[in-house]
Amino acid sequence: MSRRPRPSGKSPQPLGPSQRQLRAGELVRHALVEILHEEDINDPALEGVSVTVTEVRMSPDLRHATVFVEPLGGGHAPEVVEGLNRHARFLRGRLGHAIEMKFTPDLKFVHDESFNEAARMDRLFDDPRVRRDLQSRNEDED
Repeated sequence: MSRRPRPSGKSPQPLGPSQRQLRAGELVRHALVEILHEEDINDPALEGVSVTVTEVRMSPDLRHATVFVEPLGGGHAPEVVEGLNRHARFLRGRLGHAIEMKFTPDLKFVHDESFNEAARMDRLFDDPRVRRDLQSRNEDED
């Protein structure tokens, strides 16, 4: 039974993650950071690579976790993500010992594209035409 109110007479509106999902995602994220820091995973794609776990999104039933990762320096991201997904069952087993949840979620690793998007935005703002437009807009507002 859901405790989230729905507007009467309307179709359900998409809502963001619940507090429960957010808390569980942070719990899993912190535990995975520790596990990845402590464990030596024998995989050529993961050797000598430092991985940042940027976010964990939990399914509403908390049985599935999408783990957003970024390799340090951003290089070889597809190979690193593949390597992590190859070892997802092993990492899930370690996670089960590290957290106290009714179910240990299945893990799916994906590359976090937000860093690439931020770099793209920086390049756009560095464009002389965009800079000129922004400056003229600021002068118009003054």
